[in-house]
Amino acid sequence: MINAVLFDLDGTLLNRDESVKEFIGLQYERLNTWVGHIPKDKYTKRFIELDSRGYVWKDKVYQQLVGEMDITGLSWEDLIQDYINEFKNHGVPFPNLIDMLEELRRNNLMLGIITNGYGQFQMDNIKALEIERYFKTILVSEWEGLKKPDLQIFMRAFQHLNVAPNQCVFIGDHPVNDVRAAKNVGMTSIWKKDFQWDHVDADFIIDDLAEIPTIIKKVNKESILSKQK
Repeated sequence: MINAVLFDLDGTLLNRDESVKEFIGLQYERLNTWVGHIPKDKYTKRFIELDSRGYVWKDKVYQQLVGEMDITGLSWEDLIQDYINEFKNHGVPFPNLIDMLEELRRNNLMLGIITNGYGQFQMDNIKALEIERYFKTILVSEWEGLKKPDLQIFMRAFQHLNVAPNQCVFIGDHPVNDVRAAKNVGMTSIWKKDFQWDHVDADFIIDDLAEIPTIIKKVNKESILSKQK
């Protein structure tokens, strides 16, 4: 029986690609005094390229941006501080996020998040999405001293929720950090489709968060039937 559902954050609950587009466009407007000599399309496109979907931290991104674009009067440290302060205000959730969480909670499932990233930054994003209250445990790699796909961070979540791996589902967008790691530790895996990968070996594949409650009901129904045989 599935008793707990664990989620990745970026690319799973938070539409990070759209959040970044919204943030960087408004950063350009906000800091136009210092970056206005650069065409907006050039500034935003280059940031998104350097950001590499969040896998490059912003110290490197902004250092390179400042050098390439001849930004003066504003340091890369100023730009990264603006990112830290403002990104949370531009978080775009995936469709059906709240409805899905509400349904899972009505079905008496325990919920958690395991996300790689900086602790306070990720918590700020979770709070901005107004979803913190749904989760019994939230593990952020910086604060845990572990990061996915290290199986120990998943084991820590099991301990917090007092469940076994086979009682958990994990939903994420990354084929290694999320799907393969979840399978390796004995969880049911759900891959939230991402255009970056063509095929991922997950137990289930979804396009929309609204599909999750139905999948869990199906898994639990099959579990009950198998025990009755």
